[in-house]
Amino acid sequence: MLRRPVVARGRPGLLGTMARTAVVAGTATAVVGGVRGAQNRKAQEAAEQQAARQAVTEQQQQLAQMQQQVDQMQAPATPAPASSPDLITELKKLADLHTAGVLTDDEFAAAKARLLGS
Repeated sequence: MLRRPVVARGRPGLLGTMARTAVVAGTATAVVGGVRGAQNRKAQEAAEQQAARQAVTEQQQQLAQMQQQVDQMQAPATPAPASSPDLITELKKLADLHTAGVLTDDEFAAAKARLLGS
């Protein structure tokens, strides 16, 4: 009868060592790839959040500028203070028109009130 050769059970052979090395290397590569992918995703998310914050800030600034423009457009224009000689000249012209009969009493009073700002 034939006997089987005795296999030493201590250390693995060359094939076993290569298989174990391949498994360890493959696992390490997968772990590194997973960690790198997670880091890349976190960095991408952080960049997107920063871009979103910046866009919101810019929109708020634009909105504030537009609101200022609207406020300026809606604000009543303050009349420039009339200088005394011009006011007196205009009142004299109105009085002359009233005396000549071009303006009625009501029209003269309205124009005078408009000139005096009351």
